[in-house]
Amino acid sequence: MASAHGFASLTELGIPRYSSLSIHQHRCRILMPRGCPTGYCFRMIASRICSQQKPCFIAAGPTVGKLREFRLYMSVELEQFVTSDDEDEMSEGFFEAIEELERMNRDPSDILEEMNDRLSARELQLVLVYFSQEGRDSWCALEVFEWLKKENRVDKETMELMVAIMCGWIKKLIDREHKVGDVVDLLVDMDCIGLKPSFSMIEKVISFYWEAGEKESAVSFVKEVLKRGVTYNDDNDDDGHKGGPTGYLAWKMMVEGNYKDAVGLIISFRDSGLKPEMYSYLIAMTAVVKELNEFAKAIRKLKGYSRTGVISNLDQENIELIEKYQLDLIADGVRISNWVIQEGSPSLYGIVHERLLAMYICAGRGPEAERQLWEMKLVGKEADDDLHNIVLAICASRKEVNAIQRLLTRMEVTNSLRKKTLMWLLRGYIKGGHFDEASETLIKMLDMGLSPEYLDRVAVLQGLRSRIQRSGDVDNYLKLCRRLSDANLIGPCLVYLYIKKYRLWITRML
Repeated sequence: MASAHGFASLTELGIPRYSSLSIHQHRCRILMPRGCPTGYCFRMIASRICSQQKPCFIAAGPTVGKLREFRLYMSVELEQFVTSDDEDEMSEGFFEAIEELERMNRDPSDILEEMNDRLSARELQLVLVYFSQEGRDSWCALEVFEWLKKENRVDKETMELMVAIMCGWIKKLIDREHKVGDVVDLLVDMDCIGLKPSFSMIEKVISFYWEAGEKESAVSFVKEVLKRGVTYNDDNDDDGHKGGPTGYLAWKMMVEGNYKDAVGLIISFRDSGLKPEMYSYLIAMTAVVKELNEFAKAIRKLKGYSRTGVISNLDQENIELIEKYQLDLIADGVRISNWVIQEGSPSLYGIVHERLLAMYICAGRGPEAERQLWEMKLVGKEADDDLHNIVLAICASRKEVNAIQRLLTRMEVTNSLRKKTLMWLLRGYIKGGHFDEASETLIKMLDMGLSPEYLDRVAVLQGLRSRIQRSGDVDNYLKLCRRLSDANLIGPCLVYLYIKKYRLWITRML
């Protein structure tokens, strides 16, 4: 069901998808609503919505005929707003009002004022519905609603009804490929009859374009809304969490996986002098994170193909292109974050640093990610231990000694240095090929009474063994074997070395 902040589909509401302002030009008399900035509000609506419609020729018939005609319409179109009980409740005054309004001999406000006491609230709603039908004089629907507003007789259900009617007009403009400016004009004109567009209606217009495959028109529509400063009702808070057309359009792009387009949309709007809502910046930063994540997955898959020989190794030029793409994405994210910090409220700072942290994690940049952990702490948004562990592993894979030491110190101070943390550190070293440091971490875990996982122990031993074949350095390997043996994590092992110069084998049991 529709409301001031959201509405159901036209099909659900049973309202025809378009109204027909089919009156001839000499009948398009304009009543100036209170608060309307110009005298062309209704004229603009009529001129746009009347286009391509057939004239309506009304013949005043007997009441019975109109009842039969309206019953037929009710049974087909108005199941949500009109029930079978309404047929029996409609008074003679209702049909007299319809006939008087169709004759157009007097202003609708005069007719309604005269018959006010004879029309129930339900019948006034049905008057709106009657004149919103295809082929009827929809100018009367506007006049009736404006009079209802003036008389303070618009309740929630009536507002829902009028929103559905207006939404149908907008849908018809889009279906008939009218200019985007015409749709925005109609939204602007809605305020002239006391029907301020809700954010849900803005969303619906964007969805209309999107579902019709007119994505460029959706972008043009949002751009036009920003240019004209179209206002709309929204019940969200005012500290940057409030949604808006730019953010909703960017979100639509993200749903289809067009993350880079969503980021480009926000930046292009901003660079062209428009001012997207603050929430759209957060959407764009999320899109950067998702694009970096998808890019990292693609690179890992590419490296896997390279290792298995499916493709040749990446040359330097390709490596530089990959690096540049990633850096450009990060630069876009940082740029957008600066806009939020400069213009947004302090309540958004934690979210911004959280997004930046996710960006640097996806890009595998440990020191930058570690900095965002501290930035989050400074603004009162403490990251959980899992995020600290992930950053620690990234730093370990790049052997960022200072960052590793700071993170470990923080965890020791907060008593959060546990097996899970050391496992992340160990695996980071293994991934980066830093087996001496990995060996030290294994020994540290054993000294703390912790038992490393079997696969991790094997990976470190294999890494140290392969290095012995290249350098001949056996000290760290022997040290780790001895320590693992003392902890009963490996059985006795025989270490042997052949010195070719002296044709000498040296063996030792550990």
